[in-house]
Amino acid sequence: MIKGCPFGTHRVIEPMGTMPQAALKIDNTMTIKNNELLLDVMTLNIDSASFTQIKEVCNKNIDKMTVMINEIVGDRGKMQNPVTGSGGMLIGAVKEIGSNFPDKSLKVGDKLATLVSLSLTPLKIDKIKNINLSNDQVDIDGQAILFETGLYSVLPTDIPEKLALAALDVAGAPAQVKRLVKEGDTVCIIGGGGKSGVLCAYQAMVNAGDSGKVIVIEYSKENAKRILDMNLAHHVIIADATKPVEVYEKVKEITGEGMCDVVINNVNVANTEMSSILITKDDGVVYFFSMATSFTKAALGAEGVGKDVQMIVGNGYAKGHADLTLGIIRESKTIRNLFEKLYV
Repeated sequence: MIKGCPFGTHRVIEPMGTMPQAALKIDNTMTIKNNELLLDVMTLNIDSASFTQIKEVCNKNIDKMTVMINEIVGDRGKMQNPVTGSGGMLIGAVKEIGSNFPDKSLKVGDKLATLVSLSLTPLKIDKIKNINLSNDQVDIDGQAILFETGLYSVLPTDIPEKLALAALDVAGAPAQVKRLVKEGDTVCIIGGGGKSGVLCAYQAMVNAGDSGKVIVIEYSKENAKRILDMNLAHHVIIADATKPVEVYEKVKEITGEGMCDVVINNVNVANTEMSSILITKDDGVVYFFSMATSFTKAALGAEGVGKDVQMIVGNGYAKGHADLTLGIIRESKTIRNLFEKLYV
């Protein structure tokens, strides 16, 4: 076997010289280099923004969605939505291990959840077996390649596979909340009813403590009730996050002029940047975990309203994020019950 680039650039077809995530097309030939890992794929967890876009374009028609997903992977060699640019992650079983792959503890047959995006992962789909419209998961027969630098987590034995996949897909979000939120902070989670939002709200409640305040903004009345029932926020606001002044006024009713120390944006639709910015106090932090975010709109919008806030690009990776997120599932019976209902 020949050794490939640790970052996978040897698989880039177009344009040459780019990284696999930025490439328009990569080589998805399922013959591994000696520092790669070959996986038999069982399930794709497609990024929420990407899945929502595909679902809307196809009018929730499963057959049309099947064609569209196959076309994307056929054209690009990876599952990267050309509109959103985002991917997702997968679970699969180890089929072959390159002789120079760094993790010598792995064995053929081990089941893994990849912690790097499908937007850079060589993927080949033989058959799409099922598309679940409610939870963004797609069951397939197929194979994928993991590069030497690719992150992954061996699936735990005490948590169902699809539940673990769903949670690990957004593991970066609660890990960043743990870093950003301090005791006594006022925190707002925009889109708190989805899986990343629920995990973020839980971690925010832990970090902010008894002297803090956690606010969740939700468009869905059902999701808003879910947050209240699960006791994951002190206040829940039902509002459309694409209407920033409306959101600002409703948050102001709770916080007064003080606004929020930390705002976490988890929504899967566009044009929510200004709601996040307006409700953040000067010198506060906005964390954009959403892949629907336009950072041009965020940067120029903040400038336009004279807001001096720190804006952080959502990074799906944070050290220890997998252990933290699986720990939340183990600690919180209510979250585990919800995730089992939605994903198992």
